[in-house]
Amino acid sequence: MSLRPPSGLTGSSAGELAFDALGHEILAEKAAALGRAGQRVEETLAKLRDNAEEQLRPQLLKAAAAAVHAYFIQRELCGLRRHDAVIREYNIPRAVLVRLGAS
Repeated sequence: MSLRPPSGLTGSSAGELAFDALGHEILAEKAAALGRAGQRVEETLAKLRDNAEEQLRPQLLKAAAAAVHAYFIQRELCGLRRHDAVIREYNIPRAVLVRLGAS
């Protein structure tokens, strides 16, 4: 039994079609990883905001900074270089950004 590509793809070689499928899979995984990283940012920032104990604040700041750093890296891997809108949207505290080296 032989397989035939869809008519819209007949100009492409089998190697190009396989590469497109792989590229699509890679983009889907990048998007999923970005979503997971964003969810982690939301969770760590919520813990930071909800906590009233001063003793836990340094640990929560460290966790939030690590999550935001990972999220920024994932965004850059997806080609999104500017983070200003994300900082405003997530309302990332200045104390977290300072830990990342931003001022």
